[in-house]
Amino acid sequence: MFTVGILTVSDRCSRGEREDKSGEVIRKVLSQFGARIVEHAIVPDEKESIAGRLTEWADKGGIDIIITTGGTGLAPRDVTPEATLDVIDKAIPGFSEAMRAKGIKKTPHAMLSREVCGTRNQSIIINLPGSPKAVGECLPVILPALPHAIEVVKGEATE
Repeated sequence: MFTVGILTVSDRCSRGEREDKSGEVIRKVLSQFGARIVEHAIVPDEKESIAGRLTEWADKGGIDIIITTGGTGLAPRDVTPEATLDVIDKAIPGFSEAMRAKGIKKTPHAMLSREVCGTRNQSIIINLPGSPKAVGECLPVILPALPHAIEVVKGEATE
């Protein structure tokens, strides 16, 4: 079992104008894998708010995976990848590449997604798109590699 923090990045959700459907999809998908959600928050599309929450969660420990949803597109307020790049220690480009490769099979618009994945301390940070449908398609792509990635980041991996 692994622990998870879900960070929804959305101006409208943070103001209570829209329901956080993507966060619920993440919760549903991960519950099938025995994950335990230990944090869940919604922040506006503000680089400082995103980076601050990622840093807080990763630095306090106890969260194996931090998953963001939203803010990965090309709109002017889409700054989740930039906030993530500001706080990670190491990038994990394979996760991002695998998710985009899967998405491109469904729509060429997947090429426009800018997910960043990486590590900070002993947490893995994964950016997902904001669309519930895209979350449901992207997250299962990387799930098989997550248990080993968690072991490696924690220094617990064996051959």
